[in-house]
Amino acid sequence: MTWTNRFRLLFGTVVVLILVAGATFVFTQRQAQVVSVTAQIVAETYSVGADYPGVVTHRYVEVGDHVEQNEPLFVVESLQVARDVESGLLDSARDDVSADGTLTVRAAVAGTVRTFDVNEGSYLSSGVVVATIEQDESLSARAEFVLAPRDFGRIEEAAEVELLLPDQREIPGALTDIEVITVDGYAHVTTEISSTGLVAGDANGLVRSGTPLEARLHLRDDGPLAGMRDAAVDFVRKIGL
Repeated sequence: MTWTNRFRLLFGTVVVLILVAGATFVFTQRQAQVVSVTAQIVAETYSVGADYPGVVTHRYVEVGDHVEQNEPLFVVESLQVARDVESGLLDSARDDVSADGTLTVRAAVAGTVRTFDVNEGSYLSSGVVVATIEQDESLSARAEFVLAPRDFGRIEEAAEVELLLPDQREIPGALTDIEVITVDGYAHVTTEISSTGLVAGDANGLVRSGTPLEARLHLRDDGPLAGMRDAAVDFVRKIGL
């Protein structure tokens, strides 16, 4: 065998080894993560109603408005409020109650008004939800995964989750809560995912409540190549790739 052929053989062997190592890395990587069936960005929402029945006499905000905590939302004129003030059950010194029987309903949190289903002149029953407020800085992700029982046991506390926006932008997250039901032998897992990267309005407005996502949940890697793979990932991260 000539030296030229020996170099060709060596080169071919190295190429094959690199390809096998790459394929093995990709295989083990995929074995250690699972892609969501459904996922989307969600926000904490607060329901708004009135403790007293009456007629809505003034409405201060519209759907889409941003409100601060304690900002007035609407006013209810109620005979029951007037009676309770007169009897001393309600303190007319409160800033949301007047002696003539009006009750001002205020925002419990700062946020955006997402629904508002009552108009001025409408009668409002006590305890009925008429509006919802999406609280500021409360975005998270909710995702559902379907796992075999063996893989369900590989979910770790605060497991790493990658969130992919519709424009393929990636946001890192961490598992905060799970609920699971079993259907036909598979675990249907609903997860809550927190991330400091979920800032409302980012990514040209894609980061907002209701945006669909793809979530990739990292499972505990029990394979024999786990240590080698982790070392390779650490090395790639250290050199900034």
